[in-house]
Order: sequence, then structure tokens, then C-alpha cells
Amino acid sequence: MDKPSRPQPQPVKLSFLRQGKGSGVTRLEGLLMHPTLKEHLLKDLKKRLACGGTVDGGALVFQGDHRERVQKELETLGYLVKRHGG
Repeated sequence: MDKPSRPQPQPVKLSFLRQGKGSGVTRLEGLLMHPTLKEHLLKDLKKRLACGGTVDGGALVFQGDHRERVQKELETLGYLVKRHGG
């Protein structure tokens, strides 16, 4: 039996950015999918992480530091995740 193929050829980039006085945001970039599917993925992940978030310029942005959990969720969906900056 063949392994299922990855949803996309290159890994998605996962990073954490601290801006100003806030607690920072987790940013997920490089997803190759239709914008409507990004909205559905964002909605599902926000529900699982219990946080706010938005699609900003094609990247998914979550409020707070959720790198570990986002990485686990995406890996269960078959994505290869590469962490950047910390």
C-alpha cells in the first residue's frame, strides 16, 4: 500500500512574532490552497486552539504562542512544517 501524498510539495513556515506590548502572534505561511479553504482551516484551528486569528496576506495568524499545537495539528493533516525563529 502506498503512503498518502503530502498536501503540498514544500513545507509550510511556522513562526512566532512579538510586536509591541502584546503577547505576540503565531504566523503560518506558505499554504498552497484556495482562500476559501484557508478560511475553513483557520476556523477549525481557532476552535481547537481556543484563540482568535485571521488570514493576513495569505498567511494564517493566530493570537498568542501556539507553535507546538499548530505544528501537531498540521502534521496530523499530512503537512510538513518548518519552524522559523525560535
